[in-house]
Amino acid sequence: MAEAKKLVEEITSMKEDFAQWYTDVVKKAELIDYASVKGCMVIKPAGYALWENIQKELDRKFKETGVENVYMPLFIPESLLQKEKDHVEGFAPEVAWVTHGGLEPLTERLCVRPTSETLFCDFYKDEVHSYRDLPKCYNQWCSVVRWEKTTRPFLRSREFLWQEGHTVHATAEDAQARTIQMLNVYADFCEQVLAIPVIKGRKTDKEKFAGAEATYTIEALMHDGQALQSGTSHNFGDGFAKAFGIQYTDKDNTMKYCHQTSWGMSTRIIGGIIMVHGDDSGLKLPPRIAPVQAVVIPIQQKKEGVMECAEGLADRLKAAGVRAKMDGSDKSPGFKFAEQEMRGIPVRIEIGPKDMEAGKCVVVRRDNGEKIDVALDALETEVPKILDQIQNNMFEMALKHREEHTYKATEYAEFCDTIENKPGFVKAMWCGDRACEDKIKDDTRATSRCMPFEQEQLSDKCICCGKPANKMVYWGRAY
Repeated sequence: MAEAKKLVEEITSMKEDFAQWYTDVVKKAELIDYASVKGCMVIKPAGYALWENIQKELDRKFKETGVENVYMPLFIPESLLQKEKDHVEGFAPEVAWVTHGGLEPLTERLCVRPTSETLFCDFYKDEVHSYRDLPKCYNQWCSVVRWEKTTRPFLRSREFLWQEGHTVHATAEDAQARTIQMLNVYADFCEQVLAIPVIKGRKTDKEKFAGAEATYTIEALMHDGQALQSGTSHNFGDGFAKAFGIQYTDKDNTMKYCHQTSWGMSTRIIGGIIMVHGDDSGLKLPPRIAPVQAVVIPIQQKKEGVMECAEGLADRLKAAGVRAKMDGSDKSPGFKFAEQEMRGIPVRIEIGPKDMEAGKCVVVRRDNGEKIDVALDALETEVPKILDQIQNNMFEMALKHREEHTYKATEYAEFCDTIENKPGFVKAMWCGDRACEDKIKDDTRATSRCMPFEQEQLSDKCICCGKPANKMVYWGRAY
């Protein structure tokens, strides 16, 4: 038990230092390690297994909407990047450049992909000719590089993994429909698979993606009251098409510019899973995304038949579709319990000589610590039910936390005080003026998270300047 206690004590308490708690959990759960390149990370098997499950589920959802996977080059010629002015200005501070090939200087600098809009546009201008070629709905799974000044594992690193979808359409209406469709895919994925409740809405012009006509976002609230932009979907209109000459011949035999979208979710969502669900014992993984859903732990494993029984239970669960394993290591049961909790495995199943004699095992839930006696012959039916209960409970707990930490403000002094002293979302009215948005950020360090689709008329005046307002905005400090 001393070993188990030490394992937990090595994780800093959330209340003591949330940032250190996060770092401790990421390291202790062996999700990442630091790389020799500053600001980059090694994603270890436990972390990559999470990403694989995310990738598998999202990829399936994308393909259900008609999306196909492609792959674009890692490098972008500087001249190509310069074609869309707003886009290049937005990314200029974060771009990494290749200037030499071997020992020879390049005739033109190459940008290491920070995002792939320009590459897709350059491809589409030769791929699309007629209305019959449309739409094109492509996605790529890749890594991108952005030279961030301040980094933190998963949340912000200089190289990270993501998917980026890029679609091209005949009409503005088709592009807008795809933009919202993909935002809904992300929202459903977060809520149904990751058990993370999200707010759906549109970004202000100040916060939208560089070069986009409109950016839509899903925003989640972390345990410490900070917001995390968890997925975005952008409507580019025909701006990129005009810059790159992406045209098609319509049914009336006239040339028209295409309309485009882009949408993405990255490994930062793993940081979201950690910060929404984790506790002082470590990770707490929703069953639908957990690489291991159940671990069988033999008690008094040297006693005759215990190990065989434990292994048999794990095999039965696997056959029933549960991602299960048996921990037959020589560590103490107490250490195994603490390790299972720290790694966030949704359930552990304890089996020992007395349990075998009684024809039962003990199932312990990671989400609330509840211990449940389950008959051995009912294991395959009961464990999946318990996993579903955990999944639902984790979503409800996260939703309750968000609701308890979402506030309304109608006066500026009240707004500033709430931002400073009550971490969370603050709903307030906005006139639409960039100057008010800038002042709020300067005064409070809070940014507009989104203008939610579900609007409320909290008052008829802007929280900042007092002028007429009809847009309710979620505000908050963010990662």
